[in-house]
Amino acid sequence: MRDNRREVRLALPNVTALIELLTSANAERYRTTVTTTVDRLADRISDVDRPTTDTAADELRARVAAVDLDAEPLGTDRALAELDDLFVREAVWFHDPAYLAHLNCPVALPAVAAESVLAAVNTSVDTWDQSRIGTDIERHVVAWLAGRIGFAGGDGVFTSGGSQSNLQALLLAREAATAATAATAPMLTVFATAESHFSVRKSARLLGLPDDAVVDVPTDQAGRMRPAALAEAIAAARTAGRTPMAVVATAGTTDRGVIDPLEPIADVCDLEDVWLHVDAAYGCGLLVSPTRRHLLDGIERARSVTADLHKSFFQPVSSSALVVRDPADLRRTAWYADYLNPEDAAEPNQVDKSLQTTRRFDALKLWATLRASGAEAVGRAFDAVIDLAAATHAIVDEHPDLVLVAPTQLSTVLFRWQPAGVTDADADALVAPIRAALLAEGRVLIAKTVIDGRPCNKLTLLNPETTPAQMRASLDHVAATAARVRATTSAPEGATR
Repeated sequence: MRDNRREVRLALPNVTALIELLTSANAERYRTTVTTTVDRLADRISDVDRPTTDTAADELRARVAAVDLDAEPLGTDRALAELDDLFVREAVWFHDPAYLAHLNCPVALPAVAAESVLAAVNTSVDTWDQSRIGTDIERHVVAWLAGRIGFAGGDGVFTSGGSQSNLQALLLAREAATAATAATAPMLTVFATAESHFSVRKSARLLGLPDDAVVDVPTDQAGRMRPAALAEAIAAARTAGRTPMAVVATAGTTDRGVIDPLEPIADVCDLEDVWLHVDAAYGCGLLVSPTRRHLLDGIERARSVTADLHKSFFQPVSSSALVVRDPADLRRTAWYADYLNPEDAAEPNQVDKSLQTTRRFDALKLWATLRASGAEAVGRAFDAVIDLAAATHAIVDEHPDLVLVAPTQLSTVLFRWQPAGVTDADADALVAPIRAALLAEGRVLIAKTVIDGRPCNKLTLLNPETTPAQMRASLDHVAATAARVRATTSAPEGATR
């Protein structure tokens, strides 16, 4: 028998010859591999002089398609060199001052280092026995965040992003509504606005609610929910035999960057006994602002809050959290498995609170940032981008060829290129081609959206080191590009969206 066992062992393949695994035996190999990769990446970062390259999209797709993933392996060193040439050389750099397109931020250096730690250790914070002190760190960070919101004794869990946080919040609200009433999913109603994030409607569909379950409450001229209109909408829903499930107020709308009036909305929700969820994915940086925390007054009255830390806390993707005022609300969707998290477990298992099972230890990045720089530094950085947006609004106002579309409370800039003599129709038709021309060139990246039925271009500012002078130069380039586009092309049919 012993000989047979020995023969079986000898027949096993040499696994280390097949794949390089990070183990105690090759820690030195890990050191040299990662050091080489970081050195190469640091060289790329130091040489960045524009948000991205001008390589044509068709060429990028062709390069990717040309790689045969079933070809003879290159080995670790050559594969990482190829990765640098194929991806990093063509990356979009959010730290460049001319990257102005979306809610993407430059990232805090301590968080980047912590990201490398969590990747190497490969902790999963679903159960205590897979993470131990990692669970304690996440719970401590969540408790800190709950305290900043104003949830004494609140709880929460890290998620993959704002969409997942909003989905879980509405799932909890659905469970609360159906537990308290005889309502079924077809009877439930969610109240939001046309400015709310698209994930609200997507979540309603995923939760089995009818297509008309999300009611758009009218807004004021700035795009903020009107509390009186909310009260009327809830009353109308009840009259129609529907059950109010949740109100979603937004603390930082994606386009306009405005904050719904949280205090009077909370008054309505308290009076009507309706779950209030605050989507603060964008505006959560105000929680640590030394000067603007008052803009979130009333957020402590919500039942649940979404905070996207990979936006306004300058964290690497992914880093988001759902935070609830009452920890018992998270237990509404708890699910137990004997092999993983039995209901009578003595250890704290975060999977009891999460929609995910295996889950990244993203809390470590915020922990490192807070310990290295402090919350006030994060808040000052978010204040800086709001100040920059105000300066940029003034630049647009003064620019002879640009028109400011709407005000903001945070850091978005909505505008059109429309010099004297350019009609509304022509300006609208140029919005998409202007963005496309800038993207193809790679020097300044902007976005586009639709406000009050008309297309416009959009900037989202999340780099606290960008200066007004750099913004002026970027907007001058946008205007010059727009003039060239108008002179040389015509907008294709349907390009206004």
